[in-house]
Amino acid sequence: MTTETREYTVHGMTCSHCVMSVREEVSEVEGVTNVDVDLASGRLTITGSDLADEPIIQAVTEAGYTAEA
Repeated sequence: MTTETREYTVHGMTCSHCVMSVREEVSEVEGVTNVDVDLASGRLTITGSDLADEPIIQAVTEAGYTAEA
Protein backbone atom coordinates (compact mmCIF):
# COMPACT_ATOMS: atom_id res chain seq x y z
CA MET A 1 0.00 0.00 0.00
CA THR A 2 1.53 3.29 -1.12
CA THR A 3 0.79 6.54 0.67
CA GLU A 4 0.17 9.49 -1.60
CA THR A 5 -0.72 13.15 -1.26
CA ARG A 6 -3.20 14.99 -3.46
CA GLU A 7 -4.12 18.68 -3.58
CA TYR A 8 -7.36 20.32 -4.60
CA THR A 9 -8.73 23.84 -4.79
CA VAL A 10 -12.02 24.30 -2.94
CA HIS A 11 -14.35 27.14 -3.93
CA GLY A 12 -16.99 28.71 -1.68
CA MET A 13 -15.43 28.37 1.79
CA THR A 14 -15.75 31.55 3.83
CA CYS A 15 -15.29 30.59 7.49
CA SER A 16 -13.97 28.03 9.95
CA HIS A 17 -17.30 26.18 9.86
CA CYS A 18 -16.80 25.69 6.11
CA VAL A 19 -13.36 24.20 6.80
CA MET A 20 -14.81 21.82 9.40
CA SER A 21 -17.56 20.69 7.01
CA VAL A 22 -15.10 19.92 4.22
CA ARG A 23 -12.67 18.18 6.60
CA GLU A 24 -15.47 16.04 8.06
CA GLU A 25 -16.87 14.89 4.71
CA VAL A 26 -13.48 14.21 3.09
CA SER A 27 -12.14 12.32 6.11
CA GLU A 28 -14.92 9.74 5.58
CA VAL A 29 -13.67 8.83 2.09
CA GLU A 30 -12.12 5.37 2.00
CA GLY A 31 -8.31 5.47 2.00
CA VAL A 32 -8.00 9.01 3.39
CA THR A 33 -5.73 9.15 6.45
CA ASN A 34 -5.11 12.91 6.80
CA VAL A 35 -7.03 16.01 5.68
CA ASP A 36 -5.67 19.56 5.76
CA VAL A 37 -7.90 22.46 4.70
CA ASP A 38 -6.49 25.98 4.38
CA LEU A 39 -9.23 28.62 4.36
CA ALA A 40 -7.02 31.49 3.17
CA SER A 41 -5.76 29.71 0.05
CA GLY A 42 -8.72 27.39 -0.48
CA ARG A 43 -6.31 24.45 -0.64
CA LEU A 44 -7.35 20.95 0.37
CA THR A 45 -4.45 18.55 0.92
CA ILE A 46 -5.19 14.88 1.43
CA THR A 47 -2.90 12.03 2.39
CA GLY A 48 -3.89 8.40 2.06
CA SER A 49 -3.69 5.29 -0.06
CA ASP A 50 -5.54 4.24 -3.21
CA LEU A 51 -6.98 7.74 -3.59
CA ALA A 52 -9.10 8.81 -6.55
CA ASP A 53 -10.21 12.34 -7.44
CA GLU A 54 -13.90 11.56 -7.96
CA PRO A 55 -14.78 10.46 -4.38
CA ILE A 56 -12.86 13.41 -2.92
CA ILE A 57 -14.59 15.94 -5.17
CA GLN A 58 -17.95 14.27 -4.42
CA ALA A 59 -17.31 14.58 -0.66
CA VAL A 60 -16.54 18.31 -1.06
CA THR A 61 -19.77 18.69 -3.07
CA GLU A 62 -21.71 16.93 -0.30
CA ALA A 63 -20.27 19.48 2.14
CA GLY A 64 -21.75 22.22 -0.07
CA TYR A 65 -18.70 23.43 -1.99
CA THR A 66 -16.95 22.79 -5.30
CA ALA A 67 -13.47 21.39 -5.80
CA GLU A 68 -11.03 20.87 -8.63
CA ALA A 69 -7.83 18.87 -8.80
